[in-house]
Amino acid sequence: MGKISKATWIWYPGDFEVWLGNRFNNRRTERGGMFPPFWKQDSHWATVEFSKSFILKRSETIFITAEGSYNLMLDGKLLFGQPAELYLKAGEHRLNIKVHNLASPPALFVQGWNVSTDASWLVTYEDKIWIDENGVAHGSGIYVHPGYEDFDTPEQRPSQYCLERKTLTAISVKRVKRGRLYDFGRETFGYLRLKKINGVGTVNIYYGESQEEALDMDHCETLDRVQVSQDDITDLATGKTSELVDEYALPTSKAFRYVYVVAPDQLVGDVEMDYEFTPYNRYRSGKFHCSHNDLNKIWEVGAYTLDLTTREFFLDGIKRDRWTWSGDAIQSYLMNYYLRFDSRCVRRTIRQLRGKDPVTAHVNTIMDYSFYWFKSVYDYYLYTGDLEFVREIYPRMRSLMDYCLERLDENGMAAGQSDDWIFVDWVDFPMPKRGVMCFEQLLLCKALETMKICAVELRSHPQDNPPQGSLGNEDYSADAQKYEKLFRQLLEKTRKVFWSDKHHAFMHNLERGHVNEMVTKFPNMFAILYGYADAKEKQQILEHVMLNDKIEKITTPYMRFYELEALCEMGMQEYVAREIKDYWGGMIRQGATSFWEKYIPEEQGVQHLAMYGRPYGKSLCHAWGASPVYLLGKYFLGVRPTSPGYATFEIKPADYSILGDTEGAVPTPYGKIVLKFRRGQISLKFEGGQGELVLSCSRRPESNIGEFFPDKQMKGCYRLALTEPKQEYIIDYC
Repeated sequence: MGKISKATWIWYPGDFEVWLGNRFNNRRTERGGMFPPFWKQDSHWATVEFSKSFILKRSETIFITAEGSYNLMLDGKLLFGQPAELYLKAGEHRLNIKVHNLASPPALFVQGWNVSTDASWLVTYEDKIWIDENGVAHGSGIYVHPGYEDFDTPEQRPSQYCLERKTLTAISVKRVKRGRLYDFGRETFGYLRLKKINGVGTVNIYYGESQEEALDMDHCETLDRVQVSQDDITDLATGKTSELVDEYALPTSKAFRYVYVVAPDQLVGDVEMDYEFTPYNRYRSGKFHCSHNDLNKIWEVGAYTLDLTTREFFLDGIKRDRWTWSGDAIQSYLMNYYLRFDSRCVRRTIRQLRGKDPVTAHVNTIMDYSFYWFKSVYDYYLYTGDLEFVREIYPRMRSLMDYCLERLDENGMAAGQSDDWIFVDWVDFPMPKRGVMCFEQLLLCKALETMKICAVELRSHPQDNPPQGSLGNEDYSADAQKYEKLFRQLLEKTRKVFWSDKHHAFMHNLERGHVNEMVTKFPNMFAILYGYADAKEKQQILEHVMLNDKIEKITTPYMRFYELEALCEMGMQEYVAREIKDYWGGMIRQGATSFWEKYIPEEQGVQHLAMYGRPYGKSLCHAWGASPVYLLGKYFLGVRPTSPGYATFEIKPADYSILGDTEGAVPTPYGKIVLKFRRGQISLKFEGGQGELVLSCSRRPESNIGEFFPDKQMKGCYRLALTEPKQEYIIDYC
């Protein structure tokens, strides 16, 4: 009969992420109190119709599983009950299955020899059908292709999705005053487990990313408290009671290195934890190792930081916020492309951040975070080549952009309104964030440019048999023209208003008709990164802003990400390597086992723990701290895609004198690009696509495969076409 077709659970696109995001974002607690996010939280659609038309050459039986109650129509006829299996005769058929579920997204799993749920099905949350007085049905809903994500058996239900766990034990335990302090050796995340419970009383648990925090019972950011009686144990924060057994796992996960447990003697015999993590395939992961041990350690700590903050979604910090933030996430995506290449987590996070229409506020309520969100979609397409995701998300890109454009001022520029949070960065100097900020205009320019590029790509790759009501080529063509025009107009205005020949830089903001001549790095480094400054202006910005000690310093890894990337784009890799060693190495020298939300080298001791007016408010494991993983992969190993999905790519390694002997790997959709650099020799291998190796040398390099040719524009630069996947290239150069 042949191989049975592969089935997967399907749902309305975005609903799984909205539902999972609500569970995820509402796990945050502060000293035992729940702390929900302060932006709009959407819900999944309660009822979804799933449909499929097909022709069977022979009869078969299909098996049906749903998350929710459901009805089934075959060829327009409603069947009795909720059949778990259905016999289909040979011929032409149409299945319509409606699933209702308030608790979790309506989802469907159908499997047969030829008929199984997959991406080809159609779904709608409103079928818009009405029946006239003669019993004739009219109307049709707007159908789209479903969401799905590798839930491939009837038992692997989407609502049961969770991360993996493993048991970890503390590396040391010591008695401190009334309790015991457990040290798990480094920053970690999971569920504390109380073992050998014997007796009655209250157990107080204080968590800390530092020893000082865990021991400060009055000010630590997170804590738990449980009551043990003769027969049961109660979590006092939630009021949930369970039967008393020999051990008890706390119901909410926490981030910590240290745990201080205060309880009556002998009540708790020992403590372990269930470490919760996202699994990854190390054979498909990025790697980096060079002659500088400090850089190797920085890469390793950066990779661990990103792994800790890669959960159901990419979150910001594992201790305090535990929310998805668009500005944090776009950096996590980029680091991820050079470490684990977890495309599913990127898609989940982009969908969750966007939510549903109508748009009533900026993403996370932050104007700049909306603009980053647009760019994150194109970044995803560039690294993965997944145009179908762009097609799915594009209508929500459109409606969010409509919201952004509706809020422009009378001159067509983005100005913060009373309900907008203008973030930019945490700064330690007076910096106005109202009026028209140059920084925000450049981000909006990139968002508009992204809309244009996505529209062009979708127009160039039309769907076969698109669902009724979906966008067509005429829509994409009109959008491409519209967004190109808006982009050019805004960029011209921005350059005219903010570029200063006097200061050789973009000015800070415009307020009440006057340009503030304050110069900060923020707009200027983005002008370099986004290509909105010409070659001469870039050099002026480099000299007068980026390398000018009189310009206020950036003190967060968040914006150091872009600062150092802009310097790398300007060929300053040697300078950037020193900065990475000083800044991220400085955190390690202060005892960091994961990278922090903010770092000011001049601060000492417990000063490093404080933020937001709280003694332990700073996150010591923050996703945006892991940027060396991205910088070292893209600008030192030198690997980047030049067309979507690494169909073409470039390898432009940093000079040997900067890193010395180096080995590395960069994951791609085809597999890894593996590189080894020795003095005078490079070896490389790639699994797919077509690339180009770019080297600066005093004479023409030699390769065992192909031939180098001099760059037509850059003297001393040579290029080698990489056209032979799975073959090892050996290059000799001086």
